[in-house]
Amino acid sequence: MKLLIDMNLSPRWVDLLTDGGIEAAHWITLGAMNAPDSVIMAFAKAHGHVVLTHDLDFSAILAATQGDKPSVVQIRAEDVSPEAIGKPVLNALRQMADELEKGALVTVDSSRARIRVLPLRAG
Repeated sequence: MKLLIDMNLSPRWVDLLTDGGIEAAHWITLGAMNAPDSVIMAFAKAHGHVVLTHDLDFSAILAATQGDKPSVVQIRAEDVSPEAIGKPVLNALRQMADELEKGALVTVDSSRARIRVLPLRAG
């Protein structure tokens, strides 16, 4: 699994993820800082990345397009630093790796992780 870390998360996530055995890159090293979410999504899909973000716009894009890739992992916490929520994120990535490879939306908070298989469908 390769993770693409969104601009709204610290580049410190790269170290936490790679130390945990997950290939990761921060968007700041790959594209323009002001790139719209749609560009980040297209890059992730083209290069086989899973997007790690704190931004709800990515799930909205998946819902609007009924996209099946890229998978998205949303962190839902006030403190999104790797020190605060890194362990639950790593646990979710490991537990849901197969689903993320196929296409999924995973939401992680400090107490649980939830998954929805892509594409997202109404009802």
